Amino acid sequence: MSEAVKYEQEGGVVTLTLNEPETRNALSPAIIDALVAYVAKINADLSVGCVILTGAGEGFSSGGNVKRMQDRNAAPAQKAPVDIRAYYTTGIQRIPLALHTLDAPIIAAVNGAAIGAGCDLASMCDIRIAARSAKFGESFARMGLVSGDGGAWFLPKAVGLSKAYEMTFTGDFVSGEEAARIGLVSKVVDDENLLEEAHAMAQRIAAHPVHSIRMSKRLIRDSHHVSLPVALDMAAASQALVQTTHDHKEAVQAFAEKRKPKFEGR
Repeated sequence: MSEAVKYEQEGGVVTLTLNEPETRNALSPAIIDALVAYVAKINADLSVGCVILTGAGEGFSSGGNVKRMQDRNAAPAQKAPVDIRAYYTTGIQRIPLALHTLDAPIIAAVNGAAIGAGCDLASMCDIRIAARSAKFGESFARMGLVSGDGGAWFLPKAVGLSKAYEMTFTGDFVSGEEAARIGLVSKVVDDENLLEEAHAMAQRIAAHPVHSIRMSKRLIRDSHHVSLPVALDMAAASQALVQTTHDHKEAVQAFAEKRKPKFEGR
C-alpha cells in the first residue's frame, strides 16, 4: 500500500495518518486511493473497533493542491466541463462515498489546518477532536470554487444549516475553540495531547462489542434519511441480530457475575 497514508493498528484501534506533509496533506490521488482501500480493509476486519484519522506534519489537510491549480490554469487548453466532472466523480468524491460506508467509528484528530476539502474531510468523520492550533475553513469561495467533495452535504450535519451557510459564504477561518462552540468538534486539547486524547476515546469505543458499535453507527447514519416507522423497523432488525451474538450473551453473563466481560467480536 502507498505510504501516502500510514496504517497502524494497536489493539482494536487503527490510526490512519495522511502522510504528505510537503503539501500539507493535500488530497492527492495517492491519498485518495489509499483511504478508499483502507476503508474496504477495515470493513472486512472485525478486529477494528475504532479508527483515528490525522495528518503528518503541521497540518491535518490543506484540501486541494493550489500549485496543481496554477499549473492547470496555465495550460493552453482547458479541460471540457464533462472532463472536470469526471475528474471529481472518479477522484476526490471517492473519499466521501468510502467514509460514508465505513462501518467502524472514525475520529478526526485535527492537528493544525483543515482547509477547504480538508475541512470537509474532518466533517465526514463521526467525531472530531481539535488541537488548540487547529484551524478550519470552508474556503472555496476564496478561490472562486464550490465544495466539490460533499461538504455541502456533510458540513450542515455537523454545525447546522445557518453556520454552514456562514462558513461557506464568508470563507472565514474558525479556530479550534470556535469549532467547539459551534459543534464542529467535540473537544479542544493541547497540541501535544491530541493523539493521546484521540487514542483514549478510540480505546473506550473499541472496548465495546464490535457488532453493537458498527450497527449503532449504521442506525444513526441511516435513520436521518427515513421515516420514524422505517427507522424503528431498522432498529428492531439490528437488535434481533446483536441479541444473538456471543458478545451480548457474554455482557449479560459478566454483569450478573460482577466481572469484566471478555468480548470476542462474535
